[in-house]
Amino acid sequence: MTTGLPTMHQAHLQQIECLIVLAEELHFGRTAERLGYSQSRVSQLIATLESRVGARLVARTSRRVSLTRAGAQFVKEVRPAYRTLLRTFDRARERAMRGALEELRIGFTGMVYEEITSTFRALHDLHGVAVHTHDLPLGSPFTPVLDGEVDAVIVELPVHEPELTVGFRFPAQDQFIVLSTEHPLADRNAIDLEELADLDLLHRTGDAPDYWKAARTPPVTPSGAPILSTAGITTVQQGLALAASGRHAMLACRPLTEHHARTDLRYIPVRGLEATSRLGLVWRTDHTTPALNALAELLEEAGRPRPTAAEQAAISA
Repeated sequence: MTTGLPTMHQAHLQQIECLIVLAEELHFGRTAERLGYSQSRVSQLIATLESRVGARLVARTSRRVSLTRAGAQFVKEVRPAYRTLLRTFDRARERAMRGALEELRIGFTGMVYEEITSTFRALHDLHGVAVHTHDLPLGSPFTPVLDGEVDAVIVELPVHEPELTVGFRFPAQDQFIVLSTEHPLADRNAIDLEELADLDLLHRTGDAPDYWKAARTPPVTPSGAPILSTAGITTVQQGLALAASGRHAMLACRPLTEHHARTDLRYIPVRGLEATSRLGLVWRTDHTTPALNALAELLEEAGRPRPTAAEQAAISA
């Protein structure tokens, strides 16, 4: 009795691994050496895989080894799934060694604040889920989560990618302009949004979509005046250093200004950008897990206003 499954689903992992290594080496001897097999074993694995796929995958002559068109296409399609499987096994081994029931890899494009790390501790205490943080380039917040390198990211909104879910939205924050203390506007208590046209704003360098970059560094003022931006940054520290040089300015949210006090910088509120910066916990929709939902719920609970002493007394009564 047959299962009705395509024959490709019956291909053994060893055969796929062998083809992927052979595609990199294009040499049966080197492939055998890397995998710890004999050359005859490599040939056998490739032949069995070709039989199951139903197509010639490798062209071999006395002088060279190459992939056929079918082989190159097969490797291109199967390699991402193979690498994902290897990462899954690696994470399982790491969890077993640490004794953690589960783990989440959370990416950040800035600083991990204490309010967030306390929620991570609660997730471990209540659900047995360990959180491991990963620094991401400021201008590339989505690629790591889309590629599966991290399980979720805490990133500035908006997020319009159809494959992504915003599981939690942090409270909105005011935006400030970061300037050197020597800058002509440094003694101001606030500046207007239109005055950004007088500055050279730093922008995020990376593969983020244009709509997201424009939200971080607007290209024009509300009246349409162009805003200069001649330099890009990949980290917050790089941005602060360039702003301190006096040649550039940077937009930043209130939490960043509160956690990066420096004597050579001024953080000046921008009228018109009140409550316009907001972080979100974002993950791939098709990778939603109970652990991610639990983290979102804990973040929501941590953000709820706590009752005053009088309110607590009234509840107790």
